[in-house]
Amino acid sequence: MDSIVVTGNGALSGDIPIAGAKNACLTLMPATLLSDEPLTLTNAPRLSDIRTMTALLQSLGAEVSALQDGQVLAMSSHDLNNLTADYDIVRKMRASILVLGPMLARAGQAVVSLPGGCAIGARPVDLHLKALEAMGADLELRDGYVHAKAPSGGLKGAVVEFPFVSVGATENALMAATLAKGTTVLKNAAREPEIVDLAQCLQKMGAQIEGEGTSTITIQGVDRLGGGTHRVVTDRIELGTYMLAPAVCGGEVTCLGGRIDLLEAFCEKLDQAGVSVEQTEKGLKVSRKGDRVRAVDVTTEPYPGFPTDLQAQMMALLCTAEGTSVLEEKIFENRFMHAPELIRMGASIDVHGGTATVTGVDRLKGAPVMATDLRASVSLILAGLAAEGETIVNRVYHLDRGYEHVVRKLENVGAKIERIKGE
Repeated sequence: MDSIVVTGNGALSGDIPIAGAKNACLTLMPATLLSDEPLTLTNAPRLSDIRTMTALLQSLGAEVSALQDGQVLAMSSHDLNNLTADYDIVRKMRASILVLGPMLARAGQAVVSLPGGCAIGARPVDLHLKALEAMGADLELRDGYVHAKAPSGGLKGAVVEFPFVSVGATENALMAATLAKGTTVLKNAAREPEIVDLAQCLQKMGAQIEGEGTSTITIQGVDRLGGGTHRVVTDRIELGTYMLAPAVCGGEVTCLGGRIDLLEAFCEKLDQAGVSVEQTEKGLKVSRKGDRVRAVDVTTEPYPGFPTDLQAQMMALLCTAEGTSVLEEKIFENRFMHAPELIRMGASIDVHGGTATVTGVDRLKGAPVMATDLRASVSLILAGLAAEGETIVNRVYHLDRGYEHVVRKLENVGAKIERIKGE
């Protein structure tokens, strides 16, 4: 099993290109199931999760070709010859559940295995199912699979009010509603940039959608959707991760293609901590104002709040801040599994339930550590950049799900980092 070796090597300098958003691309890809015409995505990230979604779509009969070194995905679902999303593929990735709404809307039925993914809490799919039931779907959970059928005449428009904000449920319901009969209103809908990106892609395909980016989205169903070409939005989580690199170990880095509007709450916290973020024509220029950052309190919230997917990386920064920080995780339970590994590196962290109290230390020390999930793995790499000596991050297969060429990108700005192939 591969590992990544990081040696603290001082300040960073240079440019880091930011890829297209993994979470957006994984939502856009199932949209091809809604139409028998071609859908092309540009600026696609080159990640293992994208390959998993490719395999899933191909298993359903869709044609998916990766062009231009994988940054262009040419897809066509003119011949859906299988309506069962099998466990062997779906178990690898939670986003697989996003084929359910499109298949049900277009084909009138679907059988989808309950999904897998990172072990960061239960993350149930009940909100996805309740939204589809509101549109008239008949659903049955049997042997680990969701067996879904639309009523005769197809799904019907409905008012769906989510009890709490769910990105995935909003995405599934939004796609299904584009082909439902009548008007669907999604209340307490997710507002993430990835939702806006999906709506814009569906609009290019002929969908009638209003209110994306707000908590109420209205969809007027159409008889059919066409094809289109769409550029995947910049990955705000990769952006935030690499913005933290110069904050952790000093220097100045420009994240190419970055935009403050994608991460306003995150940028506000960096400013409070003493990190400069400047919007330029190239992207976001980031540097640390002093020798050490200041402690700040962080609470994860749905967009436009502080992203849960940047909590682990922010904790790595605050391990060496002046003062004591409190991080409260309100989105996913069990998302402090990186804390014990940071403690192995000399961090002072006290976790109680959904709250972690971090007291800054002068310097972290390199140590062998183990990645527990996608974001935890990159947080340990960030910590290693600022640590004294060598940090060995094991089980980095999680990393390949969300970050392309992480070693190359950090090497190019001066980090001392290498990937060691396992046996």
